Amino acid sequence: MTEGAETKPARVVVADDQTVVREGIVMLLGLLPGIEVVGAAGDGEEAVRLVAELAPDVVLMDLRMPRCDGVEATRRIRAGYPGTQVVVLTTFADDESLFPALKAGARGYLTKDAGGDEIVRAVHSVLSGDAGLSPSIQRRLLERLSDPEPPQPVPVEAPDGLTAREVEVLALIAEGLTNQEIARELHVSTATVKTHINNLFAKTGIKDRAQAVRYAYAKGLARPPMGGVT
Repeated sequence: MTEGAETKPARVVVADDQTVVREGIVMLLGLLPGIEVVGAAGDGEEAVRLVAELAPDVVLMDLRMPRCDGVEATRRIRAGYPGTQVVVLTTFADDESLFPALKAGARGYLTKDAGGDEIVRAVHSVLSGDAGLSPSIQRRLLERLSDPEPPQPVPVEAPDGLTAREVEVLALIAEGLTNQEIARELHVSTATVKTHINNLFAKTGIKDRAQAVRYAYAKGLARPPMGGVT
C-alpha cells in the first residue's frame, strides 16, 4: 500500500444515556486505531440529530434511553440516513432486546463487556457489509434459528403489565432457580436477570422471592408442586 492510500478512520457517534458510561466509551474509542469519535449523544433523539448533522459512518447505540430508545433511533437512522450503520452496544442480550434491534436495521450487536478490539472489528465489519456480532450473540441467533419449537406465546393478559420475559423469569423463580441458573436458561447475563426481577417486583409489589413464588402460583404463571402451596 502506498503512502496516502491508508484507510480513513471510521467516523463514529456514541449514544448512551449514562454520562459516565458514554464518556468511558468515548475515551476508550479515542485510544483505538481506525476510529474517530465525532460526536456523543445522551438519548436517541440526539443521536438522530447528530447523524443528520455529522453524517458519521457508524453509531454505537445503547438501547435503553429516555425520549427515544435505541431501537426507534436505529429505525429512524436507517430509514433517513442509510449511509450510517448502527452497532448496538448494550448491557442486554435477551431476545426482547436483540431481535427488535436487528429488525430495526442494526448491523452489529455487542454487549458492554466487549473489549476494544471487538468493538473495532464490529465497526469495520459493518462498514465492509458484514455483520458485527459478538460470539455470544451469534450463538443466540443460531440457537433461535435452529430451535424447532416456536417461541412461547405471551399470555393474552399478563398480570400487572408484566412482559413476556418477566413472566418467564417469574416462572423460573417459582421453580427454585437462582439468578445464575435463570441467566443460563435464558441465555442472558446475570445483570439482565436482576433487571427483570427488579422490574417485575416493582410492577407487582413483590418484596422477595418467597412472595414471587406465591404470586406466580396465584396468577397461574407456574404450577405448584404436588400437594399445593401452604
